[in-house]
Amino acid sequence: MLAFLASKRLQRIAGNSFIKIPKIFTKNSQFIVTFAANKQTTMNLQNIPQIKHTNSGNFFLLAGPCAIEGEEMAMRIAEKLIGIADKLQIPYVFKGSFKKANRSRIDSFCGIGDEKALKILRKVSETFHVPTVTDIHTNEDADMAAQYVDVLQIPAFLVRQTDLVVAAANTGKTVNLKKGQFMSPESMKHAVQKVLDCNNQNVMVTDRGTMFGYQDMIVDYRGIPTMQQFASTVLDVTHSLQQPNQMAGVTGGRPEMIETIAKAGIAVGVDGIFIETHFDPANAKSDGANMLHLDLFEPLMTKLVAIRKTVNSF
Repeated sequence: MLAFLASKRLQRIAGNSFIKIPKIFTKNSQFIVTFAANKQTTMNLQNIPQIKHTNSGNFFLLAGPCAIEGEEMAMRIAEKLIGIADKLQIPYVFKGSFKKANRSRIDSFCGIGDEKALKILRKVSETFHVPTVTDIHTNEDADMAAQYVDVLQIPAFLVRQTDLVVAAANTGKTVNLKKGQFMSPESMKHAVQKVLDCNNQNVMVTDRGTMFGYQDMIVDYRGIPTMQQFASTVLDVTHSLQQPNQMAGVTGGRPEMIETIAKAGIAVGVDGIFIETHFDPANAKSDGANMLHLDLFEPLMTKLVAIRKTVNSF
């Protein structure tokens, strides 16, 4: 049956020997399957604890604030996003960084304390029955964060750090590998292989844009089907719109382009979407310049779900 469904979505790439299926769902829709050169990589969404709506045929969503600034803000954002995800039947993981280690200036906000922030992430999960994801930056972070969250995320700047990737994989948690802004889509297969070699099949990759000069990012949508050859692939919409390396030491952004980038990603067939959001981006303690205002989240998701439905009908 899987082969029959696959045959409906075959794409033969001219001049190449592989057959690529960007994205298909089984009858129960919880498997994200990628085929290339007779190789199959499958991430079972249901291996992420408490994830819902895996039968909907929708993209999955990683969303939340850039950083955990406090309990009230985290709970407020989580409640809003979970309501939207349930209404639109989107498989959802709440995102929040327990600390921000990659900062431009020494006086930039780094966090409210590791254990305090991780306990807030756990409270979000226990209160709303939703899985959570957070970044890690050191080997020690992997074991610590794994006690509180369901998905460990490797930041783009650190994705080639073998010890860090292996430490995350060895926890048995799902691992989200951010593609380095300096890396080709093809090179991400080696990061994925590090996770697989740890006997952990629960791995995804996230495109967060590629450097375009010193102070801008672009999204090369060709990279999405390329990375889907070896792992489930997510598009990080908001970080792709960053404008880094500013003289002031504060990263800029283009939030007015969020809808454009997200729509294109769904049209291309990306498996998941990553978006950072806040009810007051102008006063957010990290990455406010490229975040989506929380009030705009449901209208955007409604449009993306409609596009996904259309793509699925082909």
